[in-house]
Amino acid sequence: METNAMEAWQTHEIANQVDERRDYNLLDTDAPLLEALQRAGAESFVPGLSRYSEELGRSFGLGEQANEHTPELQLFDKRGRRVDFIDFHPSWHALAAMYRRQGLVSLPFDNDRQGRWAAWAAGFYLQGQVEAGVLCPATMTQAAIPVLQKEPALWAQLQDKLVSTDYDERDVPIAQKRSILIGMGMTEKQGGSDVRANTTTATPVGEAGRGNEYRIRGHKWFFSAPMCDAHLVVAKTGDGSPGCFFVPRWRPDGTKNAVHIQRLKNKLGNRSNSSSEVEFHDAYGVLLGEPGRGIPTIIEMATYTRLNCVVGSAGILRQALVQALSYARGRRAFGHLLVEQPLMRAVLADLALENEGNVALMMRLCEGYENQHEPTQRAWMRIMTPAAKFWVCKRAVELTGEAMEVLGGNGYIDDGIMARLFREAPVNSIWEGSGNVMCLDVMRAIGREPEGFFAILDELARDAAGEPRLVAEVQALRELVTTTPPAELEALGRRLAERLVLAAMAVLLHRDAPPAVAQAFVATRLDARWGRVAGGIDTRGLDVEALLQRAFPA
Repeated sequence: METNAMEAWQTHEIANQVDERRDYNLLDTDAPLLEALQRAGAESFVPGLSRYSEELGRSFGLGEQANEHTPELQLFDKRGRRVDFIDFHPSWHALAAMYRRQGLVSLPFDNDRQGRWAAWAAGFYLQGQVEAGVLCPATMTQAAIPVLQKEPALWAQLQDKLVSTDYDERDVPIAQKRSILIGMGMTEKQGGSDVRANTTTATPVGEAGRGNEYRIRGHKWFFSAPMCDAHLVVAKTGDGSPGCFFVPRWRPDGTKNAVHIQRLKNKLGNRSNSSSEVEFHDAYGVLLGEPGRGIPTIIEMATYTRLNCVVGSAGILRQALVQALSYARGRRAFGHLLVEQPLMRAVLADLALENEGNVALMMRLCEGYENQHEPTQRAWMRIMTPAAKFWVCKRAVELTGEAMEVLGGNGYIDDGIMARLFREAPVNSIWEGSGNVMCLDVMRAIGREPEGFFAILDELARDAAGEPRLVAEVQALRELVTTTPPAELEALGRRLAERLVLAAMAVLLHRDAPPAVAQAFVATRLDARWGRVAGGIDTRGLDVEALLQRAFPA
């Protein structure tokens, strides 16, 4: 009787609703990424990455849970003792353990196999499509490795724990842990990106100098991932010059270090991860690098984290594209599938081309990092990384919104993946230097290494052979930099970075991608009318079906 009553009151049949795409192999369905791994000589990593991608495809639910059940700060235990403990949902730990178990935290630095940087980028890009918050502490830990390797005594204590694949969530002294995570503490209330305005001080306990103990006093306005086992912190020494310090959560004597969390940040996105405000009450720290060289020391770390921002934003856009394309293939409107409608096809094709350019550029950057002992490769690392961070991260903010619009109201609901991708996108554009800071860094790097910049242009010119529009664009970039007075060039920083990135993407695709992709990218990105809005492209003459099938097979 109850069943019949429910059937009698049923008001409608649920139809034409398309579920989010999940339970698929993220790597095996990504032709641009697979081809990039082969070009990088990373074939030996592909089977492991494919198995990992299969596991990730079954883990979208963990990503949802980690963002629904956000970290909680516990300042004191039940008897009033200060603990500064952050409690995470089990889903967070499960995802962090997956990434660590795959060996991705230290992969670029713990071996010398060809293609290791490309393999790391692929794993990072894939994990970020499922849940990006866990990648924040993983990023900082990875980027801290080359800095800590220059400190022999400290490195001897930390090496095994940094390269370990055994995730250890316990809040205990470093000596007792199987693996550790490293965070960063740079910015303060009064300075933000202007780290030289910091007021936090470091006073030597005994003899001053590299590797010695200091007392840290002051605050940090953004203290990234406070549950990490240690942080690299910028503080001023006695002469007012900034130093970089290794500040663990626990002192060597086994007592809790005096790093007092004030509160967790209530962020727009990246909600599964904890960010905080802290005060240092004469906290224990060890000087890294030479006195007064704190900013160059921490900037070396930032050079690596900026690459992670590029790869992370590329992954966010990739997943937005997959969800939009899958939805368009299943949803009908006005008598046709969305994917059959010309205007929607233009939008999806534009998103697919953006994804192609992102993958090509991020993998070329990885080549530079892997071979940074070579001058031209180092120039790609120093000059093109901030340019790519400016463009790729900023575009992700716009284009996740465009992909959300493909799903309409279904995309706008806050418990769906599209809303989470949209909220996640801005963090990479802001973190480690906003757009203007990146453009200024590009111009500073060109000023310091003009020969490196022109070596990049020479490489692009060679690889552009056979495509007159690309040859002309590379030459125009050369003329822009050589003929514009420096005082005027700064105001053109965003235009320079944009043109440099698009030229590089176009040349790389011209060299490596199938003709349908390369020709479409050049035709759209070098069109003077392109870019005002996503999908505002002329699809006549483009093989749109080939672009969409390659983006994600139907």
